[in-house]
Amino acid sequence: MSDLYEKYFKKPSIKEARKRKSTSTETIHIETPVNLKAIGHGKRYKLMTYGCQGNEADSETMRGIIERLGFTSTDSEVDADIIILNTCAIRENAENRIFGELGRLKQYKRTNPDLILGVAGCMPQEEQVVERLLKSYPYVDLIFGTHNIHKLPEYLESALYNKERVVEVFSDEGQIVENLPKIRDHKHKAYVNIMYGCDEFCTYCVVPYTRGKERSRDPRHIIDEVHELVKAGYQEVTLLGQNVNSYGRDFTDKTYTFANLLEALNNIDIARVRFTTSHPKDFDEATVKVLAKGGNLMPHIHLPVQSGSDKVLKKMNRKYTKESYLKLVNTIYKYIPDASITTDIIVGFPTEEKEDFEQTLDLVRQSKFEGAFTFIFSAREGTPAAKYKDDTEMQTKKSRLQTLNQIINDGYLRGNKRFEGKVVHVLVDGVSRNNPEILAGYSEHNKLVNFKGNQTLIGNIVPVYIEEAKTWFLKGRYHEST
Repeated sequence: MSDLYEKYFKKPSIKEARKRKSTSTETIHIETPVNLKAIGHGKRYKLMTYGCQGNEADSETMRGIIERLGFTSTDSEVDADIIILNTCAIRENAENRIFGELGRLKQYKRTNPDLILGVAGCMPQEEQVVERLLKSYPYVDLIFGTHNIHKLPEYLESALYNKERVVEVFSDEGQIVENLPKIRDHKHKAYVNIMYGCDEFCTYCVVPYTRGKERSRDPRHIIDEVHELVKAGYQEVTLLGQNVNSYGRDFTDKTYTFANLLEALNNIDIARVRFTTSHPKDFDEATVKVLAKGGNLMPHIHLPVQSGSDKVLKKMNRKYTKESYLKLVNTIYKYIPDASITTDIIVGFPTEEKEDFEQTLDLVRQSKFEGAFTFIFSAREGTPAAKYKDDTEMQTKKSRLQTLNQIINDGYLRGNKRFEGKVVHVLVDGVSRNNPEILAGYSEHNKLVNFKGNQTLIGNIVPVYIEEAKTWFLKGRYHEST
């Protein structure tokens, strides 16, 4: 092996990533080594994030680590000493976008040979991605995955001072790493990881391979983090996990569920608690009943269904049926009548026929969704579904997606219309790009609301009277009398 890889060279293995060997998870607490704390002084970094809230939360940790090392952030690629792309692997077009970005960034390596260019996140957890980076992108200096963010200080030291190419991607089941610093994206709402990984192995999904086994944080650490956010003035937390409903099932020393965690957070003085993402097979009635208590538990539930066909659901390895999903939806509406439910749906999954698609449309209508992320099936290398026979023409898939989206959009509008003439409470995120007098934020039901107001309202939860409902947002006015 070339001396280019003297210290760090560990590629991922999808075979190893499939394994689930142990039931217990190691929790480690990290401190930045004192001798590394000054390596970034006088240097700038740019971090580019792609993908889901989990990727965004990881980037907050990366920023915390990098800035603790003395680096300062820049939006300029010309001025950057380090550029890191934190990547998503959920769909092929997301990966293609990253490779396109790497091609574009090559020019900055020509003008600044000392620039460190890194690729992190989910994409490096895939064997074929790392092989492609090694073969076709030799100017990428740093490659690491989702399990070893805490080792970023030593990677940067090696890349900066030893001029070594760092390639280290772990395929193990994963640890829980506490005490890592964070530079959060927002000043009034925050992501809080409650668990990592996924054991569901849906046949189309790479996440169990890129994120490792399901492992839950100790509830004390979660509750302590939320208390710290309250002290810092945060108004809202979003609990993160690939399957938050399975939280606590890996504990070997106690019985503590997602419902227990929500109940504990319901008693904390933070204005809003949200969560994502739920898995229908693990969403139990106990959780619904806790959510029905209201208070700081918001009445919006994102509940991915993926398909309404039992045949397709089985092929997807989703472990529930159309009937059981609808039963869950009805339970939610029973206890939380004004709940806003959104979902994810895949169109054109291998073996999906016209009758299967009609079953999906029927489920959508019965569930009364108020929004959805909809996609045409994208085969991911290394997953079982990538080998399934797929003989549905792309034009048929696009036509089905268009039909589905029309029904989903009707649901968006219907869900928004019910708030016309009512007062909702909006956590104000900021101002419109086009008009600094127009403020925007989200209501209790996760509805985007635009209204005219003073910028001093940003970061506060304020009453807004809804004058008009659009498909994608609500228009209102600041309701000062409330």
